[in-house]
Amino acid sequence: MRIQAIPYLCVKGAASAIEFYQKAFGAEEVMRLSEPGGKIGHAEIRIGDARILLADEYPEQGVLSPLSLGGAGVSISLQVEDVDALAARAVAAGAKLARPVSDQFYGDRAGKLEDPFGHVWHVSTRIEDVSPEEMQRRYEALLAG
Repeated sequence: MRIQAIPYLCVKGAASAIEFYQKAFGAEEVMRLSEPGGKIGHAEIRIGDARILLADEYPEQGVLSPLSLGGAGVSISLQVEDVDALAARAVAAGAKLARPVSDQFYGDRAGKLEDPFGHVWHVSTRIEDVSPEEMQRRYEALLAG
C-alpha cells in the first residue's frame, strides 16, 4: 500500500497566499476551484517535488487559519539547495525571519520563516551527514551549554 502525506493549509486569503508562495518559494499553481466571490474552495500548488493543498477559511464549518486561531499548530519543512538564497527571497516577498539561517548541530544550515498568513516554514540545506549517535552527542552538548 502506498501512502503519501500531503499538507493541506487553511489560509485567510488563499489567492494572495498562492501569489506569495510563487514569489517566495517558486511554487507552481497546479489547479484551483474558485467560488463566484473569489474565495478558493480548494487549490493545489507544487514546491519542487512537494504537493501542497490549500483553501480559504470557512469559519462556519470550523475551518480556520493560523491568523484566526492565533498561531500555527503545524510547520512545513523545505529542504533546498541554497537555504540562504531561499530565505532572502521569502523575506523579500513578505515572510518574517523567525530564526536566522545558521549552521545546526544536526548537519543542516537552517532557519525558520513565518509567512504573512501565519504558517511556519523550516528551511534548510544539508551541509554535513551526521550519524544518529553523533547527532545525539551534539544535542547533549548543546543542552549542557
